[in-house]
Amino acid sequence: MATSRPTFLATVLQENGAAVLDAWMREQADAPTLRPDLISEAELRQQSSELLQLLGAAARSGDPVSGVGWDPVREFLSSLSVSRTAMGFTAVETATFIFSLKQPIFEQLRAVVPDGKRLVDELWIATTTIDALGLHTTSVALEARERLILRQQEDMLELSTPVVNLWDGILALPMIGTLDSARTQVVMESLLQRIVETGAEVAIIDITGVPTVDTLVAQHLIKTVTAARLMGADCIISGIRPQIAATIVHLGVDLSNVATKATLADAFRLALRRSGHSLGRTAPRKDA
Repeated sequence: MATSRPTFLATVLQENGAAVLDAWMREQADAPTLRPDLISEAELRQQSSELLQLLGAAARSGDPVSGVGWDPVREFLSSLSVSRTAMGFTAVETATFIFSLKQPIFEQLRAVVPDGKRLVDELWIATTTIDALGLHTTSVALEARERLILRQQEDMLELSTPVVNLWDGILALPMIGTLDSARTQVVMESLLQRIVETGAEVAIIDITGVPTVDTLVAQHLIKTVTAARLMGADCIISGIRPQIAATIVHLGVDLSNVATKATLADAFRLALRRSGHSLGRTAPRKDA
């Protein structure tokens, strides 16, 4: 692990920083993880130069790599990891940015360290220091990617449960795919928010696109209907296919207090009647 005694690492970064930067840029250019599509050479060089300056200051502080003297380095790497994750870099690609610094530093250490035993010590200090920073970078990058994936999943849930204003006072919520607890929460929030915004009196929940209905799905539907009623809107469930009806009966789920229809069109006609609207059929014009 890093030590508090003066090391040649600090000397190398202070006196030979330009040579280390040039060698490091060549290492990164030759690395298979280079992403010129995501970051330009000028930006990569600027980030590399800034990190070397921070590393030099931290090494001169005499603190171990876990000490406060290295906080600016960790903060820089954390910010870099988050930004690169948002740009599309993988955790491996971001970590390689740090680990590729080893060879340039090793070359400089071999050139300036006076004897073999001290060289071994200095190489070990440099290795453990860079490894610790690389692991920190990987950890932050993985956490940032998990947060990004979670946000994308939440966005997809919201997009997959649109609330449509079919008519004055009538909303429709077409549902496609599996209905689980997380999605139910999004469905209820979206539906209730639209009921408040529009003052809708009837909400149609269409489950034509829901592949299967089990006890859990039925419970989720009942919760959504109950929540909508508390907001003053009556609910109609459409898309009740014969196999779904048989499944609901077999499960013993009580939907007797909920209006159900086989198709969205049937549910829409019922919603029109309940809201006091009607659609008239225009008779075809006869040719004279």
